[in-house]
Amino acid sequence: MTLIKKSEGIYIDESILPTILSSDGIIFDCDGVLVDISESYDYTIQKTVQHVLKIFASIDGIKIDSKIIDGFKATGGFNDEVDLTYAAIISLVAAEKLGKDQSEFIFDVIGNADSTGILSVESFLDKMTDISEIKTKLDYPGSHSTNFLYKIFDQLFYGPELYRNLFGVISEFTESGLIENDKVLVTLLLLSKLGQKFHKKMGIVTGRGMESIRYSLKELLDEFDVEHSVFLEDEPREMAKPNPKSLVRTVNGMNCKNIIYVGDSMEDFIMTKKISELGHNVVFCGIIGTSKNPQEKLELFEKNDAVIILDSIDLLPKILNLE
Repeated sequence: MTLIKKSEGIYIDESILPTILSSDGIIFDCDGVLVDISESYDYTIQKTVQHVLKIFASIDGIKIDSKIIDGFKATGGFNDEVDLTYAAIISLVAAEKLGKDQSEFIFDVIGNADSTGILSVESFLDKMTDISEIKTKLDYPGSHSTNFLYKIFDQLFYGPELYRNLFGVISEFTESGLIENDKVLVTLLLLSKLGQKFHKKMGIVTGRGMESIRYSLKELLDEFDVEHSVFLEDEPREMAKPNPKSLVRTVNGMNCKNIIYVGDSMEDFIMTKKISELGHNVVFCGIIGTSKNPQEKLELFEKNDAVIILDSIDLLPKILNLE
């Protein structure tokens, strides 16, 4: 599908306009949509990979840059940044064991990964070499409070004070949490404009926990229907995107008939597609401006038949005739 570029930063299939104009609710992902995480979560992935590789494998790993992160996320199976971190670690350990170039090998892994996430990576690597030792050491996944990998990631991301408040445990790191690098993109002005149409039917379905989002959004979180939003870090693992159950819960809770879901990842797109197949009227709106390579993200969404793609959430009022 080739979308029409209506104006700068807006790509749309014009046949969807009547549907979105009649929408009665809007639901947002957080990371990459409400908040730019390129200097927070993305950097935490990199630091955690290097820390764990040195402890458990005595390996100096390559930089886990935006191309690697976007590559894993494009498969639709890595909404959880710690899953991505784990996949990168075991991939680099396998590359070392096989005597392969780390950079070339990790993209081979990405090319063989799919929406089953770490299961697809483990399956691919298990066919090539024995990675049982690093898998045993990491014992991933587990709970945020007890699993080693989760603890390292969370301590680096949240920082000592917030980590202690969330988990009741003292962090082994003393530097400020990388959550401080979150760049909040949503504004009270934007939410006020959207509120003219949706009133309080504005929800969130995100991989983050509620306290993590509240720390970054502060009082802006109160502009959303928090009661019916879903914060997947606080939910059982099987609820993770692209499982549509979280989105179904929010749609039903807000009692909406025609929803726009605003996300920036393939997990978001797949989740929206699944809920549509269940009979709910949900339109996916893809955000590409927070990507390090917006053109690649645009092409990815276009290839998968997304009908609305925006550079920024700031353009939502324009396509909804609120300006």
